[in-house]
Amino acid sequence: MNKVTILIVEDEIIIADNICDILEELGYQALEPAINYTEAIETIEKETPDIAILDIQLSGSKTGIDLANTINQKYNFPYIFLTSNSDSATISQAKQVTPSAFLVKPFTKEELYSSIEIALFNFTKKVGQINDENLIIKDALFLKDKGVYIKIHFNDIIYLKSSHVYVDIILKDGRVQVVRISLNDVITKLSEKFIRVHRGYIINLDYLEQIDNASLKINKEIIPIGKKYKETILDKINLL
Repeated sequence: MNKVTILIVEDEIIIADNICDILEELGYQALEPAINYTEAIETIEKETPDIAILDIQLSGSKTGIDLANTINQKYNFPYIFLTSNSDSATISQAKQVTPSAFLVKPFTKEELYSSIEIALFNFTKKVGQINDENLIIKDALFLKDKGVYIKIHFNDIIYLKSSHVYVDIILKDGRVQVVRISLNDVITKLSEKFIRVHRGYIINLDYLEQIDNASLKINKEIIPIGKKYKETILDKINLL
């Protein structure tokens, strides 16, 4: 599991550093701030942030709105607009690129936290959410832990097991994350590497070691195969 990583794009270094400090206090991971469009793209390519905070007015020829357009077209992750101007013209320009949230300077720690939460939630409404507490963005599941989202990469999940109204997520490092969701909800959001093998189990095919008539072995554990799922499993394996 990882902390949510956040990129700050702000050409006023003191403000950028202050935001980074607040983010760390809130439990997020702040990347090294970028001061312009070019630096931001370099960081995005290298670090793949989960969310960005973009000042609309940046040094250089390209603005935060230009950067937002590029994120929408090429990278597809949520971002928050940050500005000291809340006039109608600025708001109108910002609305054209559909930011996930909007933050006006000066702001409080609580307002920053709320903006991040809203941005993550609003973005997942577009790409497919599970519920208010558990979000999926691209190749990761975001779960609430002590008030902030933590990230679990799909490739760190070995299998998921239903436990009444909860699901146990078994991770490759041996940890188990328990969340209040259903297998029916989560299976439609996971990548094609995940497959339902039983009414109580979903597995990550990357970790499948062995299969027989009634069970399979995944990461040295034996998991039952449901009769109605067996044909689908075999078809899926034949495609790999």
